[in-house]
Amino acid sequence: MSSFIFKRWSNGSLLISQYSRTKTRAFCSSQPLHNFLDSNQNPEVLDSGYSSILLSSMKKQPWGSFCSLASSGFLGSQNQQSLHLNPKGWIWAREFGTHAAVEPCTSDGLTVDGISDSKWTIRDENESDWKSHAAAIAQSIQVIKKRLQWKNLMVRLDLLSAELNKPDLWNDPAHAGKISREHGSLMSKLKEVKAFEQELLEHIDMIKLAREENDTDLELVGSHFFSRHESMKALLKMRRDSKDKELKALLAGEHDSCSCYIEVQAGAGGTESMDWAAMVMQMYKSWAERRGYGVTVVDEMPGEIAGIKRATIKVDGEYAFGYAKAEVGVHRLVRISPFDSGKRRHTSFAAVAVIPILGDGSTRVQINESDLRIERFRAGGAGGQHVNTTESAVRIVHIPTGVTATCQNERSQHQNKASAMAVLQSRLDQLEMARQAQMNAQHTQSLTEISWGNQIRTYVLHPYRTVKDLRTNYEVSDPDSVLEGDLDDFILSYLSASLDQDEGEQ
Repeated sequence: MSSFIFKRWSNGSLLISQYSRTKTRAFCSSQPLHNFLDSNQNPEVLDSGYSSILLSSMKKQPWGSFCSLASSGFLGSQNQQSLHLNPKGWIWAREFGTHAAVEPCTSDGLTVDGISDSKWTIRDENESDWKSHAAAIAQSIQVIKKRLQWKNLMVRLDLLSAELNKPDLWNDPAHAGKISREHGSLMSKLKEVKAFEQELLEHIDMIKLAREENDTDLELVGSHFFSRHESMKALLKMRRDSKDKELKALLAGEHDSCSCYIEVQAGAGGTESMDWAAMVMQMYKSWAERRGYGVTVVDEMPGEIAGIKRATIKVDGEYAFGYAKAEVGVHRLVRISPFDSGKRRHTSFAAVAVIPILGDGSTRVQINESDLRIERFRAGGAGGQHVNTTESAVRIVHIPTGVTATCQNERSQHQNKASAMAVLQSRLDQLEMARQAQMNAQHTQSLTEISWGNQIRTYVLHPYRTVKDLRTNYEVSDPDSVLEGDLDDFILSYLSASLDQDEGEQ
């Protein structure tokens, strides 16, 4: 069912029509519309996508024009249409097909790029200035497009659309599924940005029309209500939401939305480094819990005196890998050692690796049972009833590559084997991604440079207190909060810097 807002005034009228099928709106500002049909009727939505009420109203005008653009071949676009009503008024309407090939604009042709070019002053969001809100939102949209590499996204979408239209695509279901998933993911990003643009421009139109007629409110018709005041509130909300969208655009990688495994391994230094490795692992557990992610300990090898030699946790949640990949590398600690009776200053190291969990439909390596060596042993650690009395722990070795996965934290051997297989699959998938990245000259630090010389962050607890990221030079003077899981600023700083670096190289 379509819904309408129809406002009459002495020298003109305003019509807004929203179609439930196409989710588009048409605006009409004109001389009074005579014999306008009752807006409470259920209008027929024609094949063109326009309401029968709107078209019948147009036919009653002594002037006007109707223009329907031919289907566009760009990215497989369909039903790109517009309406024009001249000379004494206008109707603006657009129906987007599968892809948006026409840039959205206001009734007077103002686009998001045009708003940015207008250089409207961006003031504090508490000030009731619609131009300031619009300029801030337009700026955020441009940042989002930049981070999504908009032009490359459109080209890739065009290629995927052509691939999906091939009649023999589903002869290879695995390949077809991969193409379909990627197409769906890119389409979701495109539609989200286009809808955000469209919403901004519609509110600008509402405010402009209300100001032109010195009208503080527009009449409620149907189930929708718009007013200049409501549009201002909507713009303010969009401005605040745009910051979240900017952040989300940073996580536009192929696997960024996946859950992940975080692995921590103690470096050289004995007990001191093992204790530091345990501190690092606890830091990531706290960080994950702060973000509402699920945390499961998959494997843990305790140190002889304190800390851990290595440990692996599973972090379940949306974009867990996208955030955690910023932590890959070597973390360095400088402090007065609690294990040194001479109270001397020590330097310790711990290496962090992050592995995406691709899911059943996205695994890159098929594992053959004949390539596996499965070892069973008694679990170590603090123990307890049953856990140390049976050989429930499982170690799986992938013979061709030598990759090993261990799990000893579950109660049964079957559960440990399943968890170890999941870890092994993710590690082999990571190796395959690294190999492909090298072949394509796209060597990425987050996948291939986990080495002791790659110190990404230094934590100094003595003689002064600071935490500094050596990649971005971002620094804070409160190491306690960082070790308690306050990592978001470091992560966002790195992700932003990495994106700028990639764009500079391109």
